[in-house]
Amino acid sequence: LMIDELILDALKEDIGEGDHSSLACIAATEEGSARLEVREAGIIAGIEVAQRIFELFDSSLKLEVFIEDGSSVNPGDIAFIVRGAARSILTTERLVLNIMQRMSGIATKTNQMVKMIGHTHATLLDTRKTTPNFRLFEKQAVLIGGGGNHRFGLYDMVMIKDNHIDFAGGVAEAI
Repeated sequence: LMIDELILDALKEDIGEGDHSSLACIAATEEGSARLEVREAGIIAGIEVAQRIFELFDSSLKLEVFIEDGSSVNPGDIAFIVRGAARSILTTERLVLNIMQRMSGIATKTNQMVKMIGHTHATLLDTRKTTPNFRLFEKQAVLIGGGGNHRFGLYDMVMIKDNHIDFAGGVAEAI
C-alpha cells in the first residue's frame, strides 16, 4: 500500500494534467514496446517497482522480465521488455528509469561493501539518512544488495544517541 501511494504521488508529480508531448505526437491507438537495456555492470534493483508502476498507470501494459532484482548485470543485458499503449510506455518510462537507476546504484554499492566484510561476522546495515519520500525504495535496494535494514523511522526502534544524551543532561537522564 505504501509503495502504491509513493508511485501514484510520483506519477502525479511528473504527469500533472497530462503528458502533453505524448498526447500531441502519438495516436491513442498506437501500440509499441520498449526494453530496459543495462548500461553499467552492477546489481539490478527496482524490477518489481517498475512492474508496479506499469500496472498502476495502465494495467494493460505487459512486462516480460528477463532479469530479477538482485541479479548481477552487465552492459547490454536486457532486464525487461514492456509492451502495450505507446503513450503509456512513454509517460511512465522516466519514473521507471529514475527509480531503477537509483535503486540499482544503492544495491550495487551495498553489494560491494558486503563483499568487503564478507570474511567477518558483521552485517552491513543502513540508516535513516535517506532521500525524503524515497526511504522505502532505498532500504529495499540495500536488502537487494545484500545488506540489512536497521530501523525504518523514529517510530519503530529506540536509539539513544549523543544528541539525546546532551539534551537530557547525561546518559542516566536520557535512559
